[in-house]
Amino acid sequence: MILRALALCGGLAGASGLSQYPEFSQQYLQRLAGQVDALDVVVADFEASAFRAGLTRSQALAELTGTPFLSDRQADMRRTFRRHAVLTDNLSALRDASPLGRIIMPQRIADPATFAATWSDFRPALPLTFAGLVSGLAGLALGWAIVRMLLGLILTPVRRTRMPRAHPRAPAGHRTEPAVVRPAAAPHVPPVPRLSGVRRDTPT
Repeated sequence: MILRALALCGGLAGASGLSQYPEFSQQYLQRLAGQVDALDVVVADFEASAFRAGLTRSQALAELTGTPFLSDRQADMRRTFRRHAVLTDNLSALRDASPLGRIIMPQRIADPATFAATWSDFRPALPLTFAGLVSGLAGLALGWAIVRMLLGLILTPVRRTRMPRAHPRAPAGHRTEPAVVRPAAAPHVPPVPRLSGVRRDTPT
């Protein structure tokens, strides 16, 4: 009874947590779009400056050398370009996916800055959408299964110590015959000798 109650608590916790995922992913998507828009401006400005100088992006980055400041600026711009590429790809994938499809795409909701900003403003709400209902049911099943598995791992050694020792079994193929108990032999009574010619009188 206690194990079922704990498993039910785990299922309810999983349901309440996962049911918020569709709404959280939607708010994350909105903030991600803002991040990509801001990076678009930085990337476009750098490429425009490189174009006016008759350089490509790679050539313009290579020009940022010679002093510690320029080297640091080059490293900053390389990080900006990598971040812009990753976030743009994630934004495209999340926009193409449905709210339920985003459940299997947690790797697309992994930018630390965007995640932290979304989480700071997120307020849990009652899931009234179909995606929220399905997510809640999935969280219920997942939480139940995880708690049951953990409790099974914890209690297995305890159950083994309480189990009585089993008697050793005979090897396979070996048949044990029941012991045959023989009846005790009757005591030996010496025969009475018969006397020839002697008549026994029968008592009257």
